[in-house]
Amino acid sequence: MTVVTRPILAGFLALAAAMGPIHASAQPYGSNRAIVPLASDLAPPAAEPAPSPSKAPPKRYSGNYWRAKPALPVAAPIQPVAIRPGALLTPDQALPPLALQSFVDGYIRRSLETDHIAGAVVIVVQNGQVVMKKGYGLSQASPARGVDPDQTLFRLASISKTLTWIALMQQVEAGKVRLDAPINTYLPEALQIPDNGFARPIRVRDLMAHTTGFEDRALGQLFEQDPSRVRALATYLRQERPKRVRDAGTFPTYSNYGAALAGEIVVHVTGQTFEQYVERQITGKLGLNHLTLREPYPQTDGLPAPMNPALARQVSQGFVWTGGRFETRPFEYVSQVGPAGSGSATAADMGRYMQMILNGGSLDGAAIYGPATAKAFQTPLIRPAYGQNSWNHGFIDYALPGGFHGQGHAGATLMFMSNMVTVPQLGLGVFVATNTGTGEDLVMALPGQIIGQFYAGPVRTQLSGSDQLVGKGHVYDGTYRSTRRAYSGLEKLVETITGESKVTVSPDGQVIIQSRNGQKAYWLSQKPDWLSRLNDPEQVRFDRVGDRAVRFYDPRGTDASERISFWQSNAGLALMAGLTVLAALFLFIGQFTSRRPDYRQTRSQRQAHWLQASAGGLWIAAICLFGAWAVSASDVTRIFFDWPNLKVTLASSCALLAALFTLATLGLSPAVWSGGRRQDSWSTGRKLRFTATVLIFATFAILLALRGGLEPWSA
Repeated sequence: MTVVTRPILAGFLALAAAMGPIHASAQPYGSNRAIVPLASDLAPPAAEPAPSPSKAPPKRYSGNYWRAKPALPVAAPIQPVAIRPGALLTPDQALPPLALQSFVDGYIRRSLETDHIAGAVVIVVQNGQVVMKKGYGLSQASPARGVDPDQTLFRLASISKTLTWIALMQQVEAGKVRLDAPINTYLPEALQIPDNGFARPIRVRDLMAHTTGFEDRALGQLFEQDPSRVRALATYLRQERPKRVRDAGTFPTYSNYGAALAGEIVVHVTGQTFEQYVERQITGKLGLNHLTLREPYPQTDGLPAPMNPALARQVSQGFVWTGGRFETRPFEYVSQVGPAGSGSATAADMGRYMQMILNGGSLDGAAIYGPATAKAFQTPLIRPAYGQNSWNHGFIDYALPGGFHGQGHAGATLMFMSNMVTVPQLGLGVFVATNTGTGEDLVMALPGQIIGQFYAGPVRTQLSGSDQLVGKGHVYDGTYRSTRRAYSGLEKLVETITGESKVTVSPDGQVIIQSRNGQKAYWLSQKPDWLSRLNDPEQVRFDRVGDRAVRFYDPRGTDASERISFWQSNAGLALMAGLTVLAALFLFIGQFTSRRPDYRQTRSQRQAHWLQASAGGLWIAAICLFGAWAVSASDVTRIFFDWPNLKVTLASSCALLAALFTLATLGLSPAVWSGGRRQDSWSTGRKLRFTATVLIFATFAILLALRGGLEPWSA
């Protein structure tokens, strides 16, 4: 989801990690039935009182971070393990706290500086104990306030989905929901999903595996800056229903809408708002008073009660680096799709949450789910896996160094990045978050870095030899396009531009994939159709038809990228855009060089000329307007909050008119060529130039139409 300029692309990369990232990027039918708030939903939850200053953990300011003494009751400190430099721990040995803190401190401080991150927080738990808990940098700019792991709330984004999957599995345990049943069984009539000609209905398990077959839309509706635009969950689901673009169960393509539907199933089955249910059945039972799905909007009829004011004051601001300093950005509201990403929490509460997960669904006598669900969260829903990281009933299965596997989820709003990974084999849980959009690399890498540093050591990938890939360009080389995108309208145009990947085979036998996630090199692995990164656990799978790759799957399991032709690619679009501008300019130059006294033309030729000149002017206007929007949209928040943008809509309107004029000109082509007598008609050269220009304009119009660029009404 996004645009042509590199700064905009970098912003959308952060969203593709969860909501997607927010696509995301991060990308419409709800119910006409209003959710009537219960009495307890009309006031802030009693379990979320303002923290007493006298009970706040003592803090001391050290460098650029706040550090607080643990506020949560924890077991006796883990006994440090003396390890030699370079020595590794065995899975039954606990992390040494001092060595862990030294390693994490260095890693995070480097990331804060090099990636321009304003603030970060991390907590590491193991075997029921807090091994490390720390905040870094700023949570508020004015007055300056540091990050406190016990008090500062960070946005969870898509980590919120884990609460949704737990709530849904609770209904499965209770016998109220079946995983193999169609979702329409558990949805109110106004929210039920039509088959749209597809053979398979969407099942409950498809929501958890992200195999619903929905397109993914985000612009102008996934995040809101104005709290008055926040809608009830059912209203959002009714108004923003995406199209079904493939049969359910085909392959994963991440869907925030699908997760929101799962939340609505819980609402419909239990008769409670989703926020109420989670507070009563999950966070309240665990004493997680600083983990909430509510957001700080004004009290509004038809919406769940807002976040407790005391908690709202503790939510970190979101920051963006502007080249010389950090600037704050307004709160990003996600309540309209709350089960997919509205959560906020402190690191301390996330530590207890991970302890519950690692303990099989219970903590301190509070049972949240049973052994069958605990096993499901460690069991892939899809076999064989399409991506390296499969979906374990909604939880991501992470491939980690040393052959270890973790379960959890990553999350991204426009400003916040987060990641939660639990590793049952090590009894280990890591939660890390940042309040700046440039924190994606940090949050995604840190859990694996910790395991690699203390348990796995350097990854040594077993390869079957790069020589087997030498000369295999005909198999892999090509342009591919992500399936996680809109499939119609102007959003399709934007996302087909940014969702491309280039795959090439280097002379030494590496497969180079250049995508919106950066550039990575892969070598042939020992598994058929899988490629491995050198000294890295990441793998990517390709599908082939005969001896030609047609699709590859994102290692995170979020989407697939399908091979496209040159004329479907950005290069083909750019070529025709350039030829269109050149043809229009030559057309205007001809206006002045062809006005000789002896110049003759028929009536049809005169009409065709003016239609073509009008089309040329409109094509130039459309291209300039779209370019101006791309340049002005270097701030990713403007793309989401200011959509549909006036420049984009005008650009598409100009392009639509230009295409209609081009079509009319094309219809006059036979009359142009029949002409009259030589002295009353264009020369053959003039007719050829006219025809070439018509074909260029028409080809560009077709390419834009196929990308949704001629649909100004559908922004």
